[in-house]
Amino acid sequence: MSTPKTWNEMKSSNSWLLFKIMGEFVNGFEQMGMIEPCVSIFGSARTKPDEPYYEEAVAIAEKIVKQGFGVISGGGLGIMEAANKGAKQGGGTSVGLTIDLPFEHQENNYIDEDKKINFDYFFVRKVMFIKYAQAFVVMPGGFGTLDELFEALTLIQTEKIKKFPIVLYGSDFWAGLLDWIKSTLLHQYKNISPEDLDLIKVVNNVDDAVKHVLQFHTKDNYSPNF
Repeated sequence: MSTPKTWNEMKSSNSWLLFKIMGEFVNGFEQMGMIEPCVSIFGSARTKPDEPYYEEAVAIAEKIVKQGFGVISGGGLGIMEAANKGAKQGGGTSVGLTIDLPFEHQENNYIDEDKKINFDYFFVRKVMFIKYAQAFVVMPGGFGTLDELFEALTLIQTEKIKKFPIVLYGSDFWAGLLDWIKSTLLHQYKNISPEDLDLIKVVNNVDDAVKHVLQFHTKDNYSPNF
């Protein structure tokens, strides 16, 4: 049985982690920096291929790439697979930012082989999603989807990154959360401003999701977000 590390030993080993973290950032920046403007599509890994949200994510991604964007997903199953599948079907760039998780061991088969980037650290992976996305399309999902959504909202609200479209797909799914944001965060506690709600666009069909992204980028004003 190995002897537990002392606090000072742990501090020393943690310092060396900085080089691994730095390596992930460098690799991500180098690979993502060579890819054309993309839209990040998020959602649950548990969504099945025969469910409507899966099919609609495929359709959104396919239409997005036909407008000249690539598609970025987390590289797993469910909505992530749907996003990459749609990008492939549309003949566009299909990026997968993969990570090993307890419930998500399997990568999908629709990622471009030279655009599959694996991460050990969630926070490094989230930087890549946000830095290189010209828009977020957020399908129904769980904690990970909400994490990515609120990370982007916070960075835009605090002007740490430039504003870009954030599309929430499926009003039935998002209604409860949005009602709580309006009633509790905005009106009851005044923890956000009314204009913060303008950062979000809720849609219920594929064409409206794509349309909102295209309307924002009418002047081809593409660039990394920071």
